[in-house]
Amino acid sequence: MSSRPLVLAFDTSAAHCAALLLWGDDILSHKHEEMAKGQVERLFPLLEEVLALGKSSWSDLDTIGVCTGPGNFTGVRIAVSSARGLSLSLGIPAIGVTMLEALAHGQTGPSTSVLDARRDRLFVQDFVDGTAAGAPGLVELEKLDLTGTQINSTAPLTIPCSAQHIPQTPVKAVAKIAAQRLRLNNPRPAPLYLRAPNAALPTEQPPPLLP
Repeated sequence: MSSRPLVLAFDTSAAHCAALLLWGDDILSHKHEEMAKGQVERLFPLLEEVLALGKSSWSDLDTIGVCTGPGNFTGVRIAVSSARGLSLSLGIPAIGVTMLEALAHGQTGPSTSVLDARRDRLFVQDFVDGTAAGAPGLVELEKLDLTGTQINSTAPLTIPCSAQHIPQTPVKAVAKIAAQRLRLNNPRPAPLYLRAPNAALPTEQPPPLLP
């Protein structure tokens, strides 16, 4: 394996479809498209475009990096299942990276990664020098005080804090973390779910089964 692995990373955990091709520290190509739906149809054509822009093919890849959430249930499932399928078909590892990890990548000292979970809630996780210092969780906005804490976020937040760090391409961090973990014994990517799905179970009783 090359000391500069070629990594294809992608993310559909929110209202977007993003992919990046990384060789060592060099971004060979990158695409980010905002979309509320349609990721399942768009993902593989977008991956093909990113490979073509990077003058690479599927057989050149050393690993797949995929964002495992937290985020949109459907989007996370699309990305994780696609990464697993590519890993199996190409015979290369697929490495899962959470968005909270990606946001903290490269940070020094203590920091907290924060993502909007809607309904006045936040996904949060503490890090020190980019390494997890606690488990990810779901917190009510009104109960969170991050005054004096370095915040890693994808967007400005209306909570007390001393600084904001807004990565332009979190998918780049997904690729870089995947490259760093390439020689480790990584489990298969799995979705990170921190809340129950919005779908409600039916309230009506099912019809009786005939004998």
